[in-house]
Amino acid sequence: MQSSYRLNARDLDQQFIESLKTLFQGKEIEIIVYEVDETDYISRSETNQSRLLQAIENVENGTNLVEVNLEAFE
Repeated sequence: MQSSYRLNARDLDQQFIESLKTLFQGKEIEIIVYEVDETDYISRSETNQSRLLQAIENVENGTNLVEVNLEAFE
């Protein structure tokens, strides 16, 4: 059996460990930990990567920005 979990490191607690122990009771398991790059999926597509880079440039130059009045949502 294989399971994947995606969570923030601050959410690791004894309850999580206990649930792993219950799920894989009596079995040898392998735990691999790596940091998730939130923009990694964007880089897979040349079009998406181009859009991201353009958006970054827009923010740096203060162009093509959309302002939202958060008070309107209260």
